[in-house]
Amino acid sequence: MNEAKAKADPRDRRVDAADKIAGQTRYIRDEIVPGMWHGVTVRCPHSRAKILGIEFKPGFDWSAVAVVTARDVPVNYVAMPENDMPFLADRIASYAGEPVALIAAPSRDLAERAREFVAVEYEPLPALFDMLKSEESDVRIFKESNVFKEILIEKGDLNAARREAQATVELECSTGYQEHLYLEPQGVVAVPEKDRITIRGSMQCPFYVRKALATLFDQKKHVTVIQAPTGGAFGGKEDFPSLLAGHAALLADKCKHPVAMFYEREEDVQVTTKRHPSHHRDHAYVSRDGRLLGLDLEFLFDGGAYCTLSPVVLARGALAACGSYYVPHARVHAKAVATNAVPSGAFRGFGGPQTIFAVEMLMEKIALDLKLSPAQVREVNLISEGQATATEQLLRYSVSARQTFQDVVARSD
Repeated sequence: MNEAKAKADPRDRRVDAADKIAGQTRYIRDEIVPGMWHGVTVRCPHSRAKILGIEFKPGFDWSAVAVVTARDVPVNYVAMPENDMPFLADRIASYAGEPVALIAAPSRDLAERAREFVAVEYEPLPALFDMLKSEESDVRIFKESNVFKEILIEKGDLNAARREAQATVELECSTGYQEHLYLEPQGVVAVPEKDRITIRGSMQCPFYVRKALATLFDQKKHVTVIQAPTGGAFGGKEDFPSLLAGHAALLADKCKHPVAMFYEREEDVQVTTKRHPSHHRDHAYVSRDGRLLGLDLEFLFDGGAYCTLSPVVLARGALAACGSYYVPHARVHAKAVATNAVPSGAFRGFGGPQTIFAVEMLMEKIALDLKLSPAQVREVNLISEGQATATEQLLRYSVSARQTFQDVVARSD
């Protein structure tokens, strides 16, 4: 084996492995850019509020720093599936921690001191926190309905499954927020030139960032985006860096210096996107031996105050909702709704973990109600070659569900 390793093609090695092992990889906070300033964010403390005015109080030398508010933003929305999230709140703030103003200074300490002299006058407004009440609430966050996205998948005849079933099993369950907790918090550096902004940062999707910044500057600046070595992300640096890069770019364009926006851990946890919380109401129509005849699955995802990637996350959750099981008759009804919480976003599995959790708890409930082995209930329902998924995709070859399941049972005793 050692000889085989010695003869391995060097091209098979990860290009970044040696530097990381030696501790020589340079992450975004290792960037040393001559003349670099540091940016901080003024945030709304209320879950929902009118912004009545921003005062830059006397007693501080405002000529020593750069300040950006919504009135300085050329095109004030982050380009995503829905263009509803502003770079800086203007008139209404929709979640606690939403950015209202930005400050850059030659040092982080000076920027933070300047922030203490900013006074924002707010009028708190009624806020919405319960996704189950989002649709009927008088609080309107997203357009007219508070629904970011709705998906309906139907297969077969669910009424036939109800009639044929020897048992109906019901389950209501929920999942909560989940923090990515990547080792490296969010960070970007923006470097201004005459008609160009260059962004270097910890991110997953540089083309997302480029599109967002090109839109921000109304296509009037060239935008170059460079992904720095990224110290963990898990989806948390897929959509959010578009917002953060916009903040750094706005400050850099204002002060004509490179600007770094580096979050400390507390700020990162408080205001960056999380996994969507979910709520599920599921019904299974089954035979006496636990075989699925039909599934009626209904669930909500809490998208928070802005849409971000909720339509994509919801779609993947809906597509995965029946798990690895064959369901002759199925209905999957899914909605992503708005609340006055920090926006939800991308996280590994993209909606799948929430719905897979729910369907697996449903399988446990079937076994419990029918006094059957959970392993037996799962195995009898595994999808096989020649069967169709809930989206009518015919499996023309094995996806190894049964082999994998049996292997897990054998290994786990």
